[in-house]
Amino acid sequence: MIEVHESTVSRAIRGKYVQTPKGTFSLKFFFKRGFSQGADDVSSEAIKQKIQAFVDAEDKRKPLSDQKIVEMLKEQGVDVARRTIAKYREALNILPSSKRKQFR
Repeated sequence: MIEVHESTVSRAIRGKYVQTPKGTFSLKFFFKRGFSQGADDVSSEAIKQKIQAFVDAEDKRKPLSDQKIVEMLKEQGVDVARRTIAKYREALNILPSSKRKQFR
């Protein structure tokens, strides 16, 4: 295995394709998408499930910010960027914390 950051690989393969007997594929197709959790990998779907669970259980008077969700995931050994949390939250149709706040 080579020691290259995933963002370097992502930039290197962006817009590149490979032609195979089964068809033409983006190079991204051949790379697993997920996040490192020690020796294990956590899929983006598993992270989305965790985000949904955190939001479902939050205090609606003080909803969790994206940064707080990052910190909660980090406590579980999952290292993910705040921007990624925001992207997944939007994909789940969950509003930002400022819009989820309920006053009663």
